[in-house]
Amino acid sequence: MAIKTIMVIGAGQMGGGIAQVAAQAGYDVLLNDIKTEFVEKGLGVIGKNLSRSVEKGKISAEIREQILARIQPSLSLQDALKADVVIEAAVENMEIKRKIFTELDAVCPEHTILASNTSSLPITEIAACTKRPEQVIGMHFMNPVPIMKLVEIIRGLATTDEVYREIEAMTLQMEKTPVEVNDAPGFVSNRVLLPMINEAIYAVYEGVATPEAVDKVMQLGMNHPMGPLALADLIGLDTCLSIMEVLHSGFSDSKYRPCPLLRKYVKAGWLGRKTGRGFYTYN
Repeated sequence: MAIKTIMVIGAGQMGGGIAQVAAQAGYDVLLNDIKTEFVEKGLGVIGKNLSRSVEKGKISAEIREQILARIQPSLSLQDALKADVVIEAAVENMEIKRKIFTELDAVCPEHTILASNTSSLPITEIAACTKRPEQVIGMHFMNPVPIMKLVEIIRGLATTDEVYREIEAMTLQMEKTPVEVNDAPGFVSNRVLLPMINEAIYAVYEGVATPEAVDKVMQLGMNHPMGPLALADLIGLDTCLSIMEVLHSGFSDSKYRPCPLLRKYVKAGWLGRKTGRGFYTYN
């Protein structure tokens, strides 16, 4: 199958980034969200990202305009009728994702591959609400999408080899590095990363050290480019909590129990960079 048009559902940080790299790779892109202002904001961020690339001499102003011209706004899932691949990047909530995939399954042509950018939810369960589970797959991009090279490609129980190869080739076309992963809670990236972040939060919760001290130890002692608590703020503490809950539920192991301080911050609306307050305060 020749992939020409990609629909991205969700124009936020992840969806906008996916739309950008898809357009840069030469694909026609439909950027979908539920409100005009969400799509416009996403397109605005993409425009700023590309303008920075022009300023740094990475691309020309002409190339910038060509990339932007490949991205069209969408406010209806009915537009998926035109898509060869749909990449869902909506909120990390199984009920919402199942609703989206059920509607996509009814709208999309038979050949369309349905992918989810979920960071932890089971692909097999998402696929089960469609009549094409063999064409459902996970594409877990890393944040920020335009910069980070990795894409975890997650096979559901029914995902075919052909669909995997199509998505692998598309990922390479986007100049990303695909890594094959089987369907399990948290996949690989978040099964390893989030317990570390959760343990860092426990260190603060139990009074072992301040957030600044914890991050400095991991940066200077372990050569991490960013401390785990600053990274949690970047990811979003609500997203961190959601992933930990998936791990805790999926493995029924107390080592994945979310730290009470993480729950408290989320209930307070301290979600990190996106709200201006998390373990650190942001202007």
